[in-house]
Amino acid sequence: MRTYLLILVYFLGSYNMVAQNGVPSKSDSIYYKIERVSQKKKFYKFLHDAFFRSVQTEELSNTKRQKSASINPIPYRLYNCKIIRNITIESLDPFGFSAENKNSKPENQLERIGNSLHIKTKHWTIRNLLLFKKNEELDSLLLKESERLIRSQRYVRSVIIKPIPIANCSDSIDVSVRVLDTWSAAITGAYANNKSNLDINERNFIGLGHEFDINYLKSLDNSTAINYGYDAKYTVPNFRNTFINTSVASKKDLNNSTYKSIKLDRPFYSTYTHWAGGIYYDYKSYNQTLVNSDAVALSQYFNSKTYSLWGGHAFNIFGKGSEFARTSHLVITGGFTNTNYLTKPDLAIDPIQFFSSSKLALATLGISAQKFYQDKYLFRFGTIEDIPYGKLIAVTGGFENKNLVNRAYFGGRFAYGNYFNFGYLQGNFEAGSFFNDGKSEQSIYKFELNYFTNLFPIGSWKFRQFFKPVLVLGTNRLNTPQDRLNLIDVNGIPGFNSAPLTGTKKILATFQTQSYNQKEWYGFNFSPYLNFTFGFLDTGDHIFFSNKMYSQIGVGVLVNNKYLIFNSFQLSFSYYPSLPIDGSNIIKTNAFQNNNIEFRDFQIGQPALVPYQ
Repeated sequence: MRTYLLILVYFLGSYNMVAQNGVPSKSDSIYYKIERVSQKKKFYKFLHDAFFRSVQTEELSNTKRQKSASINPIPYRLYNCKIIRNITIESLDPFGFSAENKNSKPENQLERIGNSLHIKTKHWTIRNLLLFKKNEELDSLLLKESERLIRSQRYVRSVIIKPIPIANCSDSIDVSVRVLDTWSAAITGAYANNKSNLDINERNFIGLGHEFDINYLKSLDNSTAINYGYDAKYTVPNFRNTFINTSVASKKDLNNSTYKSIKLDRPFYSTYTHWAGGIYYDYKSYNQTLVNSDAVALSQYFNSKTYSLWGGHAFNIFGKGSEFARTSHLVITGGFTNTNYLTKPDLAIDPIQFFSSSKLALATLGISAQKFYQDKYLFRFGTIEDIPYGKLIAVTGGFENKNLVNRAYFGGRFAYGNYFNFGYLQGNFEAGSFFNDGKSEQSIYKFELNYFTNLFPIGSWKFRQFFKPVLVLGTNRLNTPQDRLNLIDVNGIPGFNSAPLTGTKKILATFQTQSYNQKEWYGFNFSPYLNFTFGFLDTGDHIFFSNKMYSQIGVGVLVNNKYLIFNSFQLSFSYYPSLPIDGSNIIKTNAFQNNNIEFRDFQIGQPALVPYQ
């Protein structure tokens, strides 16, 4: 029985075994018992030493994380269980003010003019993001999580939530919430190849936190049947403290294709969330070029609609006494997706009927444990960023009905991430496959790492090294170009757009050296960076390294502005030794961004197939 206990808790036990006040609570005593048991036999000790940290080690690790970010944490735990008497919310204009320093004021006329054109975030917009309320007992974990949720909003630059002691009152506390806005609107435009576009973005519409994006396209070529298009989306990210995200989108391009969608979604937005779910509907009417059996490209018209719904619940499996227990969950989710093709290609063009109506039902069962540590100088220059770390293990199963064939599906994911002395390391492994009459179909295996070093200073500069390798293996894939991997841009090499190059397996690796210049010029910081990305595709005829390697070398400068929601501008040059269509020694400008390297979180959401990309 002791062995099973060790194996169960090992998965989640290696991060934060300390109670909120730094002293082990009753619920934490299990970890001391496990540590004592582990000393009795070599096998127990092997499991414990491999996967657990002692309380003292974890306390030192947390201290290192705080020091690495140069962040002085507020001792929320000193005020635990006191009654919240009042909550005061103060939102600040973006120019000249500071969430940390109340004495900071605009110093020049330009800052004052900018603030006069800005609408500050409404108090109830911030209040809707708080996980605590007036007249409740103060919970230090919910205060810290509320601060993280506010900081994650695209219209917020920084936030400080601080308990305020009340004179001559030992059982009550006031809470101050001080938020510094960013400039949330942007208007951009471009003209090229007889086409122009105007893009309007707003991330905090009249201070409500609502977002809208409007992109207007205009063709100056009179020979085209359609000379205008648009892409519009409006989002309400949090309705009355429910954290239900509602978005409505409509698009019409210059090919007269139209897309409409509506989505209501409540994800597991926090590690303290127990219910999640959503509904989605879209309608598409579009043209797409397909190649028939004679290798002739033909334009085909599609008309489809899709709806899906899902729901999930997270259960506390280690009680509610400590932070470790409250952030570790057994999660169960289920979902259903129905795709209906109203118009689809002829069999001569799509003989395997890839574009066919389908029904997919999936369920996921897993254990998730996630926390965040704070750091600076990653993607938002000089401001606090929240980096997820934890563990996740999940299995997904279900059934698909397509072309009058029922297939079972089974997949899984294991992920781990943590902050070490040598930097941050995150690993992710996913696998999934359909099964039809006992045979696997459309199988996929995906391995991914994400690593960055600690900051290392040189003079007034700071540097980080990022590294992200990805390996995708596909077996028994369908015989159609739509079921193939490529190296195109988002899922491959930045700026790479050679669509005919496809394969069933892929290796991709990205190296990026990022510098951060501490010297400021009118609110701007200039940070040069160097990026190198290479990839291989395997068509099934050769092993990876027998095929040609495609690569990109990028150099540029990131211009950061601490006031703006679009906190960076950049000028970059990319060199491509070889492109399948364009030729050799190609140079492109602004073909990639320096923040393409993203972190995976450790939450379980809507059940889905492992993406083949």
